[in-house]
Amino acid sequence: MDHEHAVHEHTEHTHAPHTSHEAHGGTGASWAMAAQATLHCLTGCAIGEVLGMVVGTAFGWGNLPTTLLAIVLAFFFGYALTMRGVLKAGVDLRTALRVALAADTLSIAVMELIDNGTILVWPAAMDAQLGDALFWISLALSLVLAFVVTTPVNKWTIGRGRGHAVVHRYHH
Repeated sequence: MDHEHAVHEHTEHTHAPHTSHEAHGGTGASWAMAAQATLHCLTGCAIGEVLGMVVGTAFGWGNLPTTLLAIVLAFFFGYALTMRGVLKAGVDLRTALRVALAADTLSIAVMELIDNGTILVWPAAMDAQLGDALFWISLALSLVLAFVVTTPVNKWTIGRGRGHAVVHRYHH
């Protein structure tokens, strides 16, 4: 991931060109950095979301249990991908879990709200089956919309040293 090397706390600004938050687009995070963090988050969410929807739909579960499974799996895979990178830095499991929770919770929550909300209000999307184009189209477009909405959230949190900025110290 390229975004973590551009995030610095105020105390770490000892070399050029990152001497102030203005170097990062005025708020401490560039749009590219936020998009990269959101894409990372979206990867885990999409794995969990698609897996949950496919499993629930394949087993003929109702909309509520299928959606709940998709949400739980989205958080699980989102956190797991972050923890994987942090664990590679040599930290213990408890620290990696804390970092993942701090880095990803808001991002995943917003992403899941937008993703599942889009499918909920899309006519007939909740009743589409695996063989229906509507199932895949609504799922794909809901994930794209979730990315678009979540990117500014990540820009804001990274710019304040929170969210994906928390992962930065473990990626040197």
